[in-house]
Amino acid sequence: MPTHLLTRRRHRSRPALSVMEEVALEHGRVHEACGPARGSFALWLAAAAQDIAPGPVLWLPPPQGGKQLNPDGIAEFASPARFLFVQAARAEDQLWAMEEALRSGAAALVVAELAEPPAITPVRRLHLAAEAGGRFGPAPLGLLLTPGTGGAQGIESRWHLAPAHPPLPHDLLPPDVPAHSPPPGPAGDGAAKTRKCWTLQRLRARTLPPRGWQITQAAGSCLLRSASCRPATRTAAPYAQDEPQCLDDALPRPQAGLAAPVPP
Repeated sequence: MPTHLLTRRRHRSRPALSVMEEVALEHGRVHEACGPARGSFALWLAAAAQDIAPGPVLWLPPPQGGKQLNPDGIAEFASPARFLFVQAARAEDQLWAMEEALRSGAAALVVAELAEPPAITPVRRLHLAAEAGGRFGPAPLGLLLTPGTGGAQGIESRWHLAPAHPPLPHDLLPPDVPAHSPPPGPAGDGAAKTRKCWTLQRLRARTLPPRGWQITQAAGSCLLRSASCRPATRTAAPYAQDEPQCLDDALPRPQAGLAAPVPP
């Protein structure tokens, strides 16, 4: 459920970075992305940011090291020349570097790959730094990439992205992989060659309810198309119809709201 904070100040909506229709993240705040395709979500934001802000994208990989981003993969969404990578020695240094980058306002987008969700105090400091970074121009946006289903406290919004690509047809499978018949309909041989697909879910937001989308991208194009998910039946085959479906077990369920206390 959306969380509304009680305050005496008049609520004013902040400018938002629009990734696609109905999917936007507010500037001057810190958001969280989780799920196996969370890196792709960060690249979507980088592509959207380059259209409105000339600043670089600061990327903070985990201190323990990990898989480095492939420039060829980055180029599918945004120019690799806009990315700056900073390797921190500790998780504390990683959050400090993110805070200083947001406060300076020099980077339009600051992304940090974390091994675990941070506590609420560092997140509050990041919010204040992002707000201060908009004193002389557009406020920057911070994104925390966390494993699993996330769980950072105090973030502005939490997003979960998972791949849901159609199965490869027979002629695209490696020789040592047994071939399985692709589902009938538009998701046959042509669809697997011409599009990618993800399931995106907004797990938490301060002023918006949880919601899910099916995201598709045509081959050779950076254009993303979104469609609201509807519950899929157990007997229906995925991608067997033109209207996208969300499998019941594909995404984690949003946390239920707290029950009101029982009066004495």
